[in-house]
Amino acid sequence: MKILRGVYHFAVLAAGVLLFSGMLVGGEKKLMHCFYFTAIESATQADWDAFHKATDQLTKQIPGLTHVWYGKLIRPMAQFNPDAEARKKFDDRTNSATGQFSRRIRGHGVCMEMNDQQTLKTYANHPAHKEWEKVYAKVRQPGTMTFDLIGE
Repeated sequence: MKILRGVYHFAVLAAGVLLFSGMLVGGEKKLMHCFYFTAIESATQADWDAFHKATDQLTKQIPGLTHVWYGKLIRPMAQFNPDAEARKKFDDRTNSATGQFSRRIRGHGVCMEMNDQQTLKTYANHPAHKEWEKVYAKVRQPGTMTFDLIGE
């Protein structure tokens, strides 16, 4: 009976620790640097394997870059781009325009967890990032849709 009571108390304590540790993570003040991209259809499995490996290595090479995620988007994002004439019709007060537009489907994404905005600046200029870009260029068409989220 004492053994069962001890197991019960341990289980309650472990559950409490897990729940409390989850609450601590809830208000992270870190930065998430995320981008969507369009894959090159002719990229080989070796190109993708090199991209995954190089992306995983960034956390070991760039101080403050703590975690990376990458993969296919569940719901691909469409990006619409106006030609030069249509672009001239937009300003701070205009939300629509007529003209020629192209559409690019972004089907893959990467998110990188960073300690803060200074880490993002370090990442942008870091030699490891420059080398990673060479590998990344083999799996994606030029251009991305990027956003940076700062935790509150």
